[in-house]
Amino acid sequence: TECYKKYGKIWGIYDGRQPLLLVMDTNMIKTILVKECYSFFTNRRDFGLNGPFKDSILIARDENWKRIRSVLSPTFTSGRLKEMLPIVRRYAKTLVKNVEKKAKMNEPITLKDIFGPYSMDVVTSTSFSVDIDSLNNPSDPFVGNIKKMLKLNIFSPVFLIMIIFPFLIPIMEKLNINFFPNKVADFFHKAVTHIKENRKTTRNDRVDFLQLMIDSQTTENNKEMQNGVNSSSSKALTDAEISAQALMFIFAGYETASNTLSHVSYYLATNPDVQTKLQQEVDETFPNKATPTYDAVMQMEYMEMVFSETLRLIPPSPRLERQCKKDIQINGVTIPKDTIVSIPAYILHLDPEHWPEPEEFRPERFTKEAREARDPYVYLPFGMGPRNCIGMRFAQMLMKVALTYMMQNFTLQPCKETQIPLELDVKLAMVPTKPVVLKFVRRVTSEQEE
Repeated sequence: TECYKKYGKIWGIYDGRQPLLLVMDTNMIKTILVKECYSFFTNRRDFGLNGPFKDSILIARDENWKRIRSVLSPTFTSGRLKEMLPIVRRYAKTLVKNVEKKAKMNEPITLKDIFGPYSMDVVTSTSFSVDIDSLNNPSDPFVGNIKKMLKLNIFSPVFLIMIIFPFLIPIMEKLNINFFPNKVADFFHKAVTHIKENRKTTRNDRVDFLQLMIDSQTTENNKEMQNGVNSSSSKALTDAEISAQALMFIFAGYETASNTLSHVSYYLATNPDVQTKLQQEVDETFPNKATPTYDAVMQMEYMEMVFSETLRLIPPSPRLERQCKKDIQINGVTIPKDTIVSIPAYILHLDPEHWPEPEEFRPERFTKEAREARDPYVYLPFGMGPRNCIGMRFAQMLMKVALTYMMQNFTLQPCKETQIPLELDVKLAMVPTKPVVLKFVRRVTSEQEE
């Protein structure tokens, strides 16, 4: 923020030994993320030592990225997400039961302790069709291995070596040193192989990302056999790529959903007028606690505004990155080949030029009229353009279903343990310096009062 105030909309910094060009000019952002996203820019920089993620869409580049994206895109259509809704609803009901236990005892609740298991259960079930209850079954091998994978430490010796001595990365890769534990990668790769073999002999009616990827693999192979295409040019995902995407769904989905649900709950508890208005919308959309449907959940306007404002104040990632593939001049600024271009979403989201009193929580910033009057490139919680977050709608469904059930059943309140205002720790993701703690009070309906 200080660099922006001092140098304007374009400035440079060093990230370890890597020079970065930070850009807040929206015309340049549009060129980088949309207009020239293929011809001059590629995915974020690859730190190396990616272990199980080396074949994921997060790391893949250029034509390989396009191939993986084209295979995955059909799995995130609204039709596919509707098929997964029963899984999400089931775990949302479990979430309500877990919260009820605490609410009955009038205990404050650490939000990560309830939204973390909910997110983990949903993303694991929709990725692998593995039914777990991570809150009540912490010894489940899937739970244990996911937790190991999620224990990122940016101050670990491996990470520091990657940043300070990047020339050592090729040697470390030859030594099979990864930022993520090899045992975890082996566990999930074996799980994918086992599930895939099982489904060859057992009929499976479950809809999950793994099955959709396996189906696309079969479909592509059948096309090749019919057309006589060489398998070396296949568009189908390999087994290693399928494992990598499934892991990526868990890694990205868990953190985004559990953190954002904690943040939106905090803003509702500290803005009771907003919470009341949201409860009214939920009650009108689903009278008498009717079962949430996909279309109705996704079309609730005020809920969308509440989530949008939460993601403005605390985006999942503080900045977006692209790497320049060849020299380019944009708006008179020359960007040399191999330059890392960083778009600081967090600073954009708090720029008073676009957001009056930016620190205030105001869902009304996202009415239809307000959105249409604003430059779309000043709001980038999920990126923009062809490389935006592929799982955006899935994450929104997961979060909105959970919040619908929460609003049907509880009123959220701050307590003495609640940190007000939130202090954020900006590392790989934006998280509060202290866990968010709130009280959940059971809502009493008019029928119960009678």
